[in-house]
Amino acid sequence: MFRPETYAERRKELKKILGGGLLLIPGNDDVAFNYPANTYKFRQDSSFLYYFGLDAPGLFGIIDVDNDKDILFGNDREVEDVVWMGPEPPLSERALKCGVNETHPFAEVEKYISSAKSKNQIVHYLPQYRAEKIIQLSDLLGVRHNTIAGGVSQDFVKAVIIQRSLKTEEELSEIERALDISYVMNTTAMKLIQPGLIEREIYGIVEGITLSYGAGVSFPVIFSVRGETLHNHHHENALKEGDIAVLDSGAESALHYASDITRTIPVSGKFSPLQRDVYNTVLRSQTEAIEMMKPGIKYKEIHLRAAKIITEGLIDLGLMKGNPDDAVAAGAHALFFPHGLGHLMGLDVHDLEGLGETLAGYDAETQRSDQFGLAYLRYGKKLETGLVLTAEPGIYFIPQLIRNWEVEKKNEEFINFGKAEAMIGFGGIRIEDDVVITENGHRVLGRPIPKTVEEIEEVCNS
Repeated sequence: MFRPETYAERRKELKKILGGGLLLIPGNDDVAFNYPANTYKFRQDSSFLYYFGLDAPGLFGIIDVDNDKDILFGNDREVEDVVWMGPEPPLSERALKCGVNETHPFAEVEKYISSAKSKNQIVHYLPQYRAEKIIQLSDLLGVRHNTIAGGVSQDFVKAVIIQRSLKTEEELSEIERALDISYVMNTTAMKLIQPGLIEREIYGIVEGITLSYGAGVSFPVIFSVRGETLHNHHHENALKEGDIAVLDSGAESALHYASDITRTIPVSGKFSPLQRDVYNTVLRSQTEAIEMMKPGIKYKEIHLRAAKIITEGLIDLGLMKGNPDDAVAAGAHALFFPHGLGHLMGLDVHDLEGLGETLAGYDAETQRSDQFGLAYLRYGKKLETGLVLTAEPGIYFIPQLIRNWEVEKKNEEFINFGKAEAMIGFGGIRIEDDVVITENGHRVLGRPIPKTVEEIEEVCNS
């Protein structure tokens, strides 16, 4: 955990932003995956971690702004639990680690909330993503479970987004610890990859590294020679000579801060000339996009610049045609680059999206587009010092998308469909790094992971 003062200061700032009310921050519980006593690996709620830091199930946090009180509710282990799970310090002692002096048994949560409501205190809570938490809140508040989503406090959501968006130096250190693990994950995959393996053989080793070094993966590992499927969690393909494999993976530090890195690796240890040309187009777009990152510039503008570089590269390869600016304005590039340039990152790998992706990534000055491809840009507004974002352009040859657009004659003035069809089976290429916005520019976080064609080939053949 961080220092107790860190959590106390975060709660103090939250009280200042909101000004009043009762803030409910339930922690997560153990969840069974096939019978009650057999549970998934525990993962604490990220907002609970941010404000209270305790990484254990069965806890409920309340910040009483009106009475300037921070309270933790939970039960100490009884002897039956100690037999199976071992001893644990009492909650009163654990709470001191996050600067909380007041604790109560879990059963008293409902009484505290009822008392606050009887005094006409406003009760605030965040969006809930687990069914058991929705049921818990409906019971505590005395309302139907299907009304919980409608009662989410937008003021609370916006306050949390304000606080969690901008990372402190101690948070950046945690992200870099996760990136140290990513370095091992990616270089290990490069050294092991070879024809004849099954994807799961690499996937399993990569995920195992996260468990041996940290708290596990920050999201399910993507490793596939079918990289044209953006979030491909199928790991049963055989690796063949001439294939390229996309490895999109991330680790969590011990305090659950995330990394998120993508590298594209030649199965045979060497890129073909065509693979090299497509790869270098993606690399050029990513490098120039990162160079543009600084406070005050809209990330949407950087995304569109990356899209233009990709378009220019595809024109050089004969896959697109016409004026690149016009092609990007029409969204023609999205046939090959159908996603956004990147997203926020922190305690969640897609940080703050659970509170509302548009709220976190857009504002009155920067509206979300409804154009295919550009609509998937998760963060579009101006960059600020302290933001951590990914930069992850890509080029993909998606059979159904190519055929659908060809039938519809969509953007045909910018696309050579015959050549696009000939690329089906190529797969996809994505390159991703994690970047913090600094006072005067940016810094790519973590130890540099091999990224150029030459660097990747060297590691593959080491």
